[in-house]
Amino acid sequence: MKSIQKYDVIIIGAGAAGLMSAIEAGKRGRKVLLLDHSRKIGEKIRISGGGRCNFTNTNTHPSKFISKNPNFVISALNQYTQNDFIDLIKKHNIEFHEKKLGQLFCDGSAQQIIDMLLSECEMAKVILRKGMVVENIDKQGDQYFIDANSEKYSCESLVIATGGLSVPKIGASKFGYEIAKKFNLNVIETLPALVPLTFNEKILTMCRELSGLSLAAIVSFNKTIFEEGMLFTHRGLSGPSILQISSYWKLGSNIKINLSPDLDIHKFLEDRKKSNPKQEINTIIAEILPKRLAHMICKENDVSGNISELPNKILKELSDAINAWVIKPIGSEGYRTAEVTLGGIDTNEISSKTMMSIKNPGLFFIGEVVDVTGHLGGYNFQWAWSSGYVAGQYS
Repeated sequence: MKSIQKYDVIIIGAGAAGLMSAIEAGKRGRKVLLLDHSRKIGEKIRISGGGRCNFTNTNTHPSKFISKNPNFVISALNQYTQNDFIDLIKKHNIEFHEKKLGQLFCDGSAQQIIDMLLSECEMAKVILRKGMVVENIDKQGDQYFIDANSEKYSCESLVIATGGLSVPKIGASKFGYEIAKKFNLNVIETLPALVPLTFNEKILTMCRELSGLSLAAIVSFNKTIFEEGMLFTHRGLSGPSILQISSYWKLGSNIKINLSPDLDIHKFLEDRKKSNPKQEINTIIAEILPKRLAHMICKENDVSGNISELPNKILKELSDAINAWVIKPIGSEGYRTAEVTLGGIDTNEISSKTMMSIKNPGLFFIGEVVDVTGHLGGYNFQWAWSSGYVAGQYS
């Protein structure tokens, strides 16, 4: 019978949160083993931000996160802030730049972040094992026992950092949720988030004809509003504003889109009717919107001719089609293209101060596996760094 390899802390999942947790536990002198099922570490970091990794956001605040318990994130975000991670980046001389809305990206590539984290792990004497398939986890007394690749391990602190269900092609799985259920933790229903939305054939045909066209738009669902870019694709609607609203939208409900956020179209058309009554309506709308979209909206609303010939009722309907376009998505593109997972392990089951399970001392859950979902723009990485840091202090 093989001997059991003993560690103080074992972390399953070497993504952003797992790496951070391993570093911090190792720095405290803990004997740390970091296991990952993949041969390539930090794939989600590598592909993020177009390969440049949007690693945090200067505007990080609890209001930028979705959870059944909105206050849950406060403690971790206070214990390890965006400025703490920026200091780490600077320590490793990684050049970075700020894009709009406080998003920070590497000047070079996301690989720099992975290399930085692996270098910190090495300094903290973390033992990293790749290609490890965890077959079983049990608890006896105050020890956790892990079977992986026909080896046996034990630890007093077990950290689950296995992520959610988004981007299955790089190894996403429901492993973390299954472990939570095994140890009697409640798991809140999961859904794809930060994901393009799909539509019925009529709207889809329109999206296909406009594929590749992008513009600034205000997209809203109930009282939640985002003003960012929107993109027409051959599969539906995407772009930052759509991805953001997808985390809030509920199946069967409408969303509202303002395609011209800076202009009251109705007032503009009334003024134009007085100042230039002979002007063609198509030409006027093409001044405000990209030409392809302008023609499409006029065609869809069956509007043509000189503006002087159009009654105010028609102009109002046309204005609403631009400033208040109401459409009903039929779904989303799913986990395949979702950036993150909504829902996950119920935060009522976990200490917000330590990230440890309330029912199971020594068992921690961090990162995307928990019911915390950030807005687009580096917030989900900041949650990974903050929750990972916290678990590293207490594991």
